Amino acid sequence: MVVLVDTVSQDPVRPRHPEKVNRPDAVSPPKPDWIRVRAPNTRGYADTRRIVKEDGLVTVCEEAGCPNIGECWDKKHATFMIMGDTCTRACAFCNVKTGMPGALDATEPAHVAEATFKLGLAHVVVTSVDRDDLADGGAEHFAQTIRAIRARCPTTTIEILTPDFLRKPGALERVVAAKPDVFNHNLETVPARYLTVRPGARYFHSIRLLQRVKEIDPTIFTKSGIMVGLGEERHEVQQVMDDLRSAEVDFLTIGQYLQPTRKHHAVMRYVTPDEFAGYETVAYAKGFLMVSASPLTRSSHHAGDDFAKLRAARDALHR
Repeated sequence: MVVLVDTVSQDPVRPRHPEKVNRPDAVSPPKPDWIRVRAPNTRGYADTRRIVKEDGLVTVCEEAGCPNIGECWDKKHATFMIMGDTCTRACAFCNVKTGMPGALDATEPAHVAEATFKLGLAHVVVTSVDRDDLADGGAEHFAQTIRAIRARCPTTTIEILTPDFLRKPGALERVVAAKPDVFNHNLETVPARYLTVRPGARYFHSIRLLQRVKEIDPTIFTKSGIMVGLGEERHEVQQVMDDLRSAEVDFLTIGQYLQPTRKHHAVMRYVTPDEFAGYETVAYAKGFLMVSASPLTRSSHHAGDDFAKLRAARDALHR
């Protein structure tokens, strides 16, 4: 792979990941047949893309290069990414642009709510870039977005996928007070891989964040996910499950890591569908209400259907 840096024009093109430009290429093995997806070309996909662009919104589906974008957008399911398209972290796995973000758009919560209405979403997922530059990490912006969706679409259930709000006192409490239906924060990988995969984060801070949500409001569903294929061992994945259950997390997602570019962390191996099925069985045995584990599982993939199953599982426990 070649990274081009424009040093001639008056407005040079900035690399999407400047911190990775000088890294050696990391070569991954060829994708197996079970990873293949169809190119997006349906009318539903085009309609979703039009609505997103009309409201000037950013989606993690596009920015992170999600392999499920064709399937989800065909059904008019999109995951909105608020607070801009530029992240203050530089995780080794992520395709979202890195750098210093711009100012927050005060009209964005209303635009997200309007797009939710236009798409007719019964369940909406809202995520964000990391905003370490903001005093509250963007917590108030999350809360405003939740309230705007509630006002415009009262029957829509809301799932948020948040950053870790590291060193942002009071930020988590502000978001939880807005009462999303699902609070998702991904661990991403096993703790032994954090220094190379997620160096800006702290594993046990993320565990504590999820635990604190339940302490503040036990009615909110909590959710977390990891990628596999980054060099982790099976026993490490099982320890992550135990840590999440100790924090009373309800929903676990496990998916295959896919390398965005050769400057990102290499895929160490492709986990087979049978191994994913094994992880799902173990996770249910450990007490999760809902588990999604497959090569193409992503945090917001089938989020609406999974939320209905999650709610039904909780109701069954209280009968």
